[in-house]
Amino acid sequence: MFLAPCTLPLVPAYLAFISGVQEDQVKGNKEARRKILKNAIFFVLGFSVIFVSFGILAGFFGSFVGPYRALLSQIGGAFIIVFGLMMLNIIKIAPLMRDHKMKLPKFIKPGHPSSAFLIGSIFALGWTPCVGPVLASVLLIATTKATVFSGAILLLLFSAGLAVPFLLTAVLYARAGGLIARYAHISRMISVVGGLFLILIGFLLLFGNFGLTIQYGYQFMEFLGLGNLLEYY
Repeated sequence: MFLAPCTLPLVPAYLAFISGVQEDQVKGNKEARRKILKNAIFFVLGFSVIFVSFGILAGFFGSFVGPYRALLSQIGGAFIIVFGLMMLNIIKIAPLMRDHKMKLPKFIKPGHPSSAFLIGSIFALGWTPCVGPVLASVLLIATTKATVFSGAILLLLFSAGLAVPFLLTAVLYARAGGLIARYAHISRMISVVGGLFLILIGFLLLFGNFGLTIQYGYQFMEFLGLGNLLEYY
């Protein structure tokens, strides 16, 4: 999601907005770099709280479906295939592709960590063109799980996928703009790979073979020489 065409090019602008620091003010200015990183951390916390809350709610709902969990998995698989086709631009669903704009309250001021936290929360609620298909897919998978904890963990990992590279960009802010512009062409390729991956996951859920991800995942971990971690788990 971080590398998606409608996320990656906007990251420097987001960092500049939430921190109140422009790129030409960063060079040789340690205080400006600290301000960018501090606000980036609170921005990440803001969207992570919202995403994890979604995961908890999805897991909570899933704990009540009981005997209908298999049917729910099949329905979820069908929807995930649709979301994968959306990422490939084969089909379009307007509500998920639309940017839900929210007017920021007057008390939100760029450069303040509390404001960065609130902006991160608003980002999570309104930035559906990019995160919508994958977020919906992860939530559907979370709903098929039996516990609130599973739902929370899935969305925590989803948040980390956005948070870690976002914070890395904040650390390298002075050079981030040039690097992003240089490699922006790979964003479309990343979206295609992501779309195909969603379609694969959707078919596994649809036909009740999602357990294959664990089977091949274990084999891949063994191939990497990380089998001891599996035994510990």
